[in-house]
Amino acid sequence: MATDPLSLVFQALADPIRRAILTRLTTGDATVAELAEPFDVTQPAISRHLKVLETAGLISRTRRATARLSHLEAEPLREVTTWLARYQQFWDESHERLDELLAALQSKRQDDPDRTDAVAEKGNGHG
Repeated sequence: MATDPLSLVFQALADPIRRAILTRLTTGDATVAELAEPFDVTQPAISRHLKVLETAGLISRTRRATARLSHLEAEPLREVTTWLARYQQFWDESHERLDELLAALQSKRQDDPDRTDAVAEKGNGHG
């Protein structure tokens, strides 16, 4: 099992219930019962999900009277975003190269109208 912070965050985010819990916590702190409400799972199952989120540093938990509240800790998500940003740059550059290639092919096609007519006739069985 991975122990580096980035891997722990990705492991925590891999589960849709945990992602939904994080989304819910963007609106404010919540108890286990409040977090369990929209799901067809037990409170102990939600507690296990919360433990994974806590281990990843995505939530902190505090006591208020008899309630145990979960609080979103978004900083680890910034680290994930920073890590993913490198790949966004890669895809942006790849799309730019594809756009340039497409523009060059379209320009070449417009510069040689006889070639496009011949290709069209060949495709229609007239060539």
